[in-house]
Amino acid sequence: QVQLVESGGGLVQAGGSLRLSCAASGNIFRINAMGWYRQAPGKQRELVAAFTTGGGTNYADSVKGRFTISRDNAKNTVSLQMTSLKPEDTAVYYCNANIITLSTLSTWGYDYWGQGTQVTVSS
Repeated sequence: QVQLVESGGGLVQAGGSLRLSCAASGNIFRINAMGWYRQAPGKQRELVAAFTTGGGTNYADSVKGRFTISRDNAKNTVSLQMTSLKPEDTAVYYCNANIITLSTLSTWGYDYWGQGTQVTVSS
């Protein structure tokens, strides 16, 4: 029906940069919101950055000024440019999207999740 595929994770030294990308494909009518979450071992999953349904952006306080989210609506993709990375950024990063499918055409979408991509920042 719908799938989200992430790419761009890897190992980087503290202070370095990585760019994550997520592509949504399948039975898509409209993407209401799309962004990134992360989860470190033993910790709760948290919002990193996202485009909201209302049209704005949300960033976690810990990444403001360092991470930038961008999107290409025509390609159904969202990217996360991460700079000045810290060891505390180490986590599995998950793409999330609220999507209205062609088959349902509902007013409200359904949340889909990518498989996750590992980001490891060494000190």
